[in-house]
Amino acid sequence: MADNGNAKGGSGTYTINLDNFSKRLKVFYDHWKEHKSDLWGSSDAIAIATPPPSEDLRYLKSSALDIWLLGYEFPETIIVFMHKQIHVLCSQKKANLIGTLKKAASEAVGADIVLHVKAKNGDGADLMDDMLQTVRNQSKSGNPLVGHIAKEAPEGKLLETWADKLSGSSIQLTDVTNGFSELFAVKDTTEITCVKKAAYLTTSVLRNFVVPKLEKVIDEEKKVSHSTLMDDTEKAILDPLKVKVKLKPENVDICYPPVFQSGGKFDLRPGASSNDDYLYYDSASVIICAIGSKYSSYCSNVARTYLIDATPTQSKAYETLLKAHEAAIQTLKPGNQMSAVYQAAVAVIEKDAPELLPHLTKSAGTGIGLEFRESGLNLNAKNDRRIKQGMLFNVSLGLHNLQAETTSEKTKQFSLLLADTVSVTEKGNEILTAPCSKAVKDVAYSFNEDEEDAPAAKVESKPVDVVPTKATLRSDNQEMSKEELRRQHQAELARQKNEETARRLAGGGSGSGEGHGPARSNELVAYKNVNDVPFARELVIQVDQKNEAVLLPIYGSMVPFHVSTVKSVTSHQDNRTCTIRIFFNVPGMPFSNDSKLNSQGAIYLKEITFRSKDPRHSSEVVQQIKTLRRQVASRESERAERATLVTQEKLQIGNNRMKMMRLSDVWIRPAFGGRGRKLTGNLEAHFNGFRYSTSRADERVDIMYGNIKHAFFQPAEKEMITLLHFHLHNHIMVGNKKTKDVQFYVEVMDVVQTLGGSRRSALDPDEIEEEQRERDRKNRINMDFQNFVNKVNDHWSQPQFKGLDLEFDVPLRELGFHGVPYKASAFIIPTSTCLVELIETPFLVVSLSEIEIVNLERVGFGTKNFDMAIVFKDFKKDVLRIDSIPSTSLDAIKEWLDTTDLKYYESRLNLNWRPILKTIIDDPQKFIDDGGWEFLNMEASDSETEETEESDQGYEPSDAEPESESEDDDSDRESLVESDDADEESDEDSEEEKGKTWEELEREASNADREHGAESDSEEERRRRKAKTFGKSRAPERSSFKGAPPSKKPKFRDISKWLTIQTKSFGFVYILY
Repeated sequence: MADNGNAKGGSGTYTINLDNFSKRLKVFYDHWKEHKSDLWGSSDAIAIATPPPSEDLRYLKSSALDIWLLGYEFPETIIVFMHKQIHVLCSQKKANLIGTLKKAASEAVGADIVLHVKAKNGDGADLMDDMLQTVRNQSKSGNPLVGHIAKEAPEGKLLETWADKLSGSSIQLTDVTNGFSELFAVKDTTEITCVKKAAYLTTSVLRNFVVPKLEKVIDEEKKVSHSTLMDDTEKAILDPLKVKVKLKPENVDICYPPVFQSGGKFDLRPGASSNDDYLYYDSASVIICAIGSKYSSYCSNVARTYLIDATPTQSKAYETLLKAHEAAIQTLKPGNQMSAVYQAAVAVIEKDAPELLPHLTKSAGTGIGLEFRESGLNLNAKNDRRIKQGMLFNVSLGLHNLQAETTSEKTKQFSLLLADTVSVTEKGNEILTAPCSKAVKDVAYSFNEDEEDAPAAKVESKPVDVVPTKATLRSDNQEMSKEELRRQHQAELARQKNEETARRLAGGGSGSGEGHGPARSNELVAYKNVNDVPFARELVIQVDQKNEAVLLPIYGSMVPFHVSTVKSVTSHQDNRTCTIRIFFNVPGMPFSNDSKLNSQGAIYLKEITFRSKDPRHSSEVVQQIKTLRRQVASRESERAERATLVTQEKLQIGNNRMKMMRLSDVWIRPAFGGRGRKLTGNLEAHFNGFRYSTSRADERVDIMYGNIKHAFFQPAEKEMITLLHFHLHNHIMVGNKKTKDVQFYVEVMDVVQTLGGSRRSALDPDEIEEEQRERDRKNRINMDFQNFVNKVNDHWSQPQFKGLDLEFDVPLRELGFHGVPYKASAFIIPTSTCLVELIETPFLVVSLSEIEIVNLERVGFGTKNFDMAIVFKDFKKDVLRIDSIPSTSLDAIKEWLDTTDLKYYESRLNLNWRPILKTIIDDPQKFIDDGGWEFLNMEASDSETEETEESDQGYEPSDAEPESESEDDDSDRESLVESDDADEESDEDSEEEKGKTWEELEREASNADREHGAESDSEEERRRRKAKTFGKSRAPERSSFKGAPPSKKPKFRDISKWLTIQTKSFGFVYILY
């Protein structure tokens, strides 16, 4: 009754994994034997009694042992482990399933499984007597020592009878709780995978359900109780598809009812619950949310605290707690004592905010796995047990009963809590719930008081920048607030980026060095010896296609030359003769192996000329040489490219048991070479890779899963094709093309052109029917691709592919923008990990993780578009430019860059990046000392520009002063206009500081006109003067005339001069458009 390593019971409903059972049973017995005296109480036998099922959430070591060993909980079952036998008392149905394990137990530990089947209505007392008698018989002494779990009280008739039998016999009992705690502490790969899936579900529920729901409740000012939020969240956990998680509902459960707390009533104990009070989200309120879910009975946990318009005290307390929590996680490393984790958190509190130390929780968390809180793995100050690789912890840290500087009873007292599920790895740890951000920018919401409460707020706390009258979320705040938050985040990113770049440059990691060219193939030889040269009856030029040689008659002999030595061949025909000139490769020329040619004393033939009276033969020879040379050059180029390819693993073809995954009739890009008609092919997913093949035997491409760096699925919406795109780590050959990008696509619409000049009406039934057919075809193709992607994603979710981190990414069209990455305009779309353009060739795929910074160039008022320069972490890689992006996309792009934690800068000019990066690579220390990338900070540059302009105001050219007052009216008017502009520029900063409205500026302009006498002019005269002035402003410069007023050109030259001075140390070159 074994199938694929699984043991099935008689009913076939339940199966036990035989490999897991054998492996874990051996681990259990080895651990019992090795630590018998110190952890297992010197017990001769271990008796485990599992109580009846209960609707309450509880964590028992007896149930944990059943699940760990057998894969299921076996309620009302008694198992007695002895060195040579394993006795099991259970019902008939359970006995049928456990009976399939007899062979595995005997092979693993040499123990026989003895089954005692309890009658349906019996108490099993006689069977218990037999089991206890066997324990006595196998014991060397008359009083055997039996281990049991002392803290688990007997429940139900069966377990109560068993407890009476144990206490009434001569058998001595000892507690083995510590032994099981140590046994369950270190998890194997299967257990860690289960916890990772549980953590993924937990984070998805928090990110995709809880946070959006809280935001909606607060934004719409609804009244929702904590218990209602708890019930809704529990339903989301039990139905993973609600949060876009593809886990079977029967495998998931909650660890505890989700906890929501607010309004001054907080309980940070693990057993806390949600009350029936309404969610409180007024100013200075705190909301605590804790969620735990299970996958295959393995637990995960996450807790976050959300701040609503936080006070300075709350903000400081949260930042300190966040720093302490991160310090505790960093200490979770193999070999450290568990007490060191809590001490690391305490050290941060003592250093940054010692007044918070009395409010810190007494523990930094516990072990987690089959039990939500594993005993013996408490992260407190007293636990000196060592941390081991494979352990899992719920790192939970909080501050309780803190006081805020408010008068409201519901905000005066608050608590903070943070919790993450962390796995201990060989080199450190991995935060399994990291996708749920706990950074201040992601948990702090802006929630402002009403206008009537604003004065009180001013007295109590520091002034707030903006005080809107309506409560708004951070995500829906006014543009000024969003820009301010973005600016703060970018400042923090700038600091982090400069530190990261400094570390990388200090370690010599400016990027991978430029690779040397591919090694050339072996030396090309036409004939290995003289005897292989074919005999020629007449001395004429011949072409040997088979040996790729050209035979030339020289001094009465046929001299062979390999066609690769020929650089070019030309022919010229006059009246009677035809001239053939052949040029050869010499050292230093392309397609020549210099290492072979450069020999001491060697003489090279550079050119040879022949004359012939047979023009037909001459033209044939020239054509044959050219054709042969082209074929050899193409073959050698392809061979050289193949020589640089990384050797791929062999494709393992899926067998009949593997569910077939196929896409039929798809095209490939780049297309196969050849002059034949292009054919569609089939894309199939196998065990370790994809295979694409057409009906032609030589048109086949294998793509290994391990070589896939990014996978994209882009359904057709406004495009003509639906596609799958693979961006690879290493190049592969598609036909004779070397590529890192392979795409498979189907055209969703047939490109047709209606013959005839008339246009059909939109109400034409045929037109409507044709549009409906096109929509149906597009939807069907999109659905076929989606089904294929879903199947492949399920295949990639298997444990053997976990390290590859593969999943199809779908471009986010709503974040897309138009730009010119290469030569033509294209629609560029971000994804969760990349920036892509997959429709036009060449394709654009930029990994966000490889980007150092982004510089937005030609950004300024009045410009219709701007450029984006992407600087990679590998400074030896050319900067990628995306030109001509519409200025309407600027804010959306900045928001996207900020949310993906990419540091961006803005500049008014284009930069020449090659000398910039060369300067950084040549002298990285100077780059670091000068502030790193902050030379791109336009705000800092603006402030320095203003200082420079102020210092230059005392200087005026001598020819700017009018030497005579007998200037014509035109000159006077022009001087007047220029002075008005200068006045406006000089007062620009002061007007911005005062924040004047457009109405005030209009009013001041009118007053200025009256002061200059413009109020006496008629409307027609003012229009005429305005047109005349505008015309003069566009006329050629008059600075060469005597007495001409100073134009704005010198001022622009001053700014250019300043730019050159500021960037002189780096040798940067600005291109002025």
